[in-house]
Amino acid sequence: MSRTVSSWIFSSARNSIVLQGKGHLYSIHIPNRNKIKWKLVLSKTRLYPAGSCSLDNTFSLKKAFRHTSTEEEHFSFQLSPSQINYVLRAGELSHKILYLNGKNANSVLRFESNQLASNTPIEDRRSAATCLQTKGMMFGVFDGHAGSACAQAVSERLLHYIAVSLMSRQTLEEIELAVECMKPVLPILQWHKHPNDVEYREITSQYFENLRVYWQHLLDLDTEPGFSLEEAMICAFKRLDSDISLEVQAPQENELMRNIALQVAFSGATACVAHIDGVHLHVANTGDCRAILGVHEEDGTWSTLPLTRDHNAFDEFEIRRLKREHPRSEEKTLFVNDRLLGILMPSRAFGDVQLKWSKELQHSILENSCDVEALNIYQYVPPNYHTPPYLTAEPEVTYHKLRSKDKFLVIASDGLWEMLSNEKVVNLVAGHLTELNVQKPQLAFEKPVNLGYMHSLLLQRKNRGIASLDQNIATHLIRHAIGSNEYGEVDQEKLAAMLTLPEDLARMYRDDITVTVVYFNSETIENYYRNN
Repeated sequence: MSRTVSSWIFSSARNSIVLQGKGHLYSIHIPNRNKIKWKLVLSKTRLYPAGSCSLDNTFSLKKAFRHTSTEEEHFSFQLSPSQINYVLRAGELSHKILYLNGKNANSVLRFESNQLASNTPIEDRRSAATCLQTKGMMFGVFDGHAGSACAQAVSERLLHYIAVSLMSRQTLEEIELAVECMKPVLPILQWHKHPNDVEYREITSQYFENLRVYWQHLLDLDTEPGFSLEEAMICAFKRLDSDISLEVQAPQENELMRNIALQVAFSGATACVAHIDGVHLHVANTGDCRAILGVHEEDGTWSTLPLTRDHNAFDEFEIRRLKREHPRSEEKTLFVNDRLLGILMPSRAFGDVQLKWSKELQHSILENSCDVEALNIYQYVPPNYHTPPYLTAEPEVTYHKLRSKDKFLVIASDGLWEMLSNEKVVNLVAGHLTELNVQKPQLAFEKPVNLGYMHSLLLQRKNRGIASLDQNIATHLIRHAIGSNEYGEVDQEKLAAMLTLPEDLARMYRDDITVTVVYFNSETIENYYRNN
């Protein structure tokens, strides 16, 4: 098995080079690999200038186990099971909703999340938060491209924009008054973060000021009761993307903040955000992240309910939308090689101003900026670039009223969906749930309870195999995504090989993967229908 997996990967690496982008990989046979320098179509973005802090250590594959180059003489795929687990579980995050007075009135029971990097540093981001001034919880997955800058900014800001869009006029007025009087502002969100999650601390004040301008705009509208949830999500997505575009055009004396604004605007990110309030589930999607529901049918089988569409060249609705928005003379050049203008896989995204601005505006901004090459900003005006914008961040919003048979929600970046089908993901989560329930030890304590008896119970638990099972379902999905063989079973040799691929090779075989699974409280949902 070792010979089969490692030989296949290594020989493939020597004989092909991959032109990469979002969602799909394209291979071209190279007769002599030594004549080729490995290059990325989309550059990796360094978020900070030399000498300042860096994101390289956040959620990157532990470099102690990862080769740095395919040129290493001693190339080995060997990892012990404990090392595999250490790498896979490094980004685990879980949160269980607290019970009040012995009851949990929240329709969310708990959520579990994880990330695995392919790019260095990882370009995916995730967010989870409880709304404090309005009802509900929000979960987001953000898939960056051309670097992580845009995904980072969107993950920090978008949930705030949605929350503000949902606030009553009275709450917005109270917050505005507090800011004017320099008093503490009511907290808007309670974040649920991994200890290694990062944020742009240097630019937080500017982000807050622009959020304030947004809620002032909402106050100027003089409308009550304000937006519906669908309208709020659409407005928040579009407003944040507009702010990203305007921030890089505004004069900025602080060089660090100027560089961050440039990198955010000239990189890009797709986004999928779920808002859950009782039985009301709204999912807003821009790009090719995906959200699905796992449904436990009355006959005991499991089914899949997709809540999003992938916005790309393979979606007929997107093709028709873009054709409506541009002249007929451009119909044949909108998508080239299944990419928007031959450049980008997703047809909706935040940032990516080089597919939204006029050529003149792009030239003006970059000409007056510092060394954009040092910032690794991706500069390229495609042919047939006549009627921008070609890209939008406007989301599609799906509403679903939760039923007691809706057991869980899976939101993930396309790195997962490239490896596993919707149905496979639901079956894996359902199987994991069943396995956990079966393997829970029956703690029927005998009296008196002594150390020997407790030791016996612990041995029973261990013998049932629960110690070898991923407790975090997102880890379980990632393990299967990169390690499954043709029979759907995890192959330890393949798993080790995929985890130790050198940095210049890993992106050829897998993308960054981010997964969040939200479990619903069936009892709370049943009580809603019983009481209504």
